[in-house]
Amino acid sequence: MGDVIGDTPVAARPLDFEIWVVAAGPDLMRFAVALTGNAHDAADAVQDALVAVYPRWRRVVARGGPDAYVRRIIVNRRSSSWRRVCRRETVSEPPDRASASGADGLGDSIVAERLLRSLPVSQRAAVALRYLDDLSFAEIADILGCPESTARSHVHRALRRLREQLGDDHE
Repeated sequence: MGDVIGDTPVAARPLDFEIWVVAAGPDLMRFAVALTGNAHDAADAVQDALVAVYPRWRRVVARGGPDAYVRRIIVNRRSSSWRRVCRRETVSEPPDRASASGADGLGDSIVAERLLRSLPVSQRAAVALRYLDDLSFAEIADILGCPESTARSHVHRALRRLREQLGDDHE
């Protein structure tokens, strides 16, 4: 059983929120960068999620680990902001096969970023959770709030689309 000070579990104290943020921050940022496509938007997404979770910290800790909960907030808020942007702006076209192959001199990381940005948010999130955070499909489904079969479908469709964009000579 966990340590208790007064009526409050030690893991639910505000100080532990700060400790958790320091420990989980780099992983949350990496996930958010993969989801948003840039460090500035990623930092905003992580900060928004942390601001949202802080008042609920005790309840979140009592229900289990906060990692999935915070990632879900990041995904949900990113989806909402993406919908607002799409109503106002034209989304740029996905990279063509020439730029996806690196023929224009772009580095692999820039090409990968462009390819990821061409995916719908749910597919991008599923790919980031699967391949950056190494989560199972059940864990991805929990974070995305969908059935496990839908999480598998998101990853499968994203990979198929990325392969199409890269061309047949890339695996």
